[in-house]
Amino acid sequence: MKLRHAMVCSSNQNRSMEAHSLLKRHGFDVSSYGTGAHVKLPGPSLREPNVYDFGTPYKQMLDDLRRKDPELYRRNGILPMLKRNSTVKTAPQRWQDNASDGAFDVVFSFEEKVFDMVIEDLNNREHVLMKSVLAINLDVKDNHEEAAVGARLALDLCQELEAAESWEDAIDDIVAAFERQHRRKLLYNISFY
Repeated sequence: MKLRHAMVCSSNQNRSMEAHSLLKRHGFDVSSYGTGAHVKLPGPSLREPNVYDFGTPYKQMLDDLRRKDPELYRRNGILPMLKRNSTVKTAPQRWQDNASDGAFDVVFSFEEKVFDMVIEDLNNREHVLMKSVLAINLDVKDNHEEAAVGARLALDLCQELEAAESWEDAIDDIVAAFERQHRRKLLYNISFY
């Protein structure tokens, strides 16, 4: 069964976009979102992040950071990340503003506080369709190496969910097998649209 997936992460655009890119290359119907008020990218110091509004094109962010300090942003991986993101979609989108674009079957998050925000948002929506949605959290550290590992794990999990005749009936077994195989704990919840 073909499932529609959403990758949701915090506003930094690394983990969700890495997973979005990988799943898209494997033929999945996938969208990605952030949950913060703005897109925040590392700056010259922790107190000086680069802040952009959702909807700002990745190309514009890339050009801005190239003007500011191309060596710094190349060295810390932000320029390659933005270049990758621009090949996946035009601009970052905010979950709370755009997730009603369509009912997703599965929503992934990559940190627990984002998972909580997604669950809260889903629970506060009007449940008109009464269509189930599986929300899964796979904790992934926010660095480029771990984002790549997390994306591969999300792909494995998506493939298992796709292979199931009914993910609703098989979810407990799929999660238990995944946790045993990868030694990673998952949080999951079933909500409705």
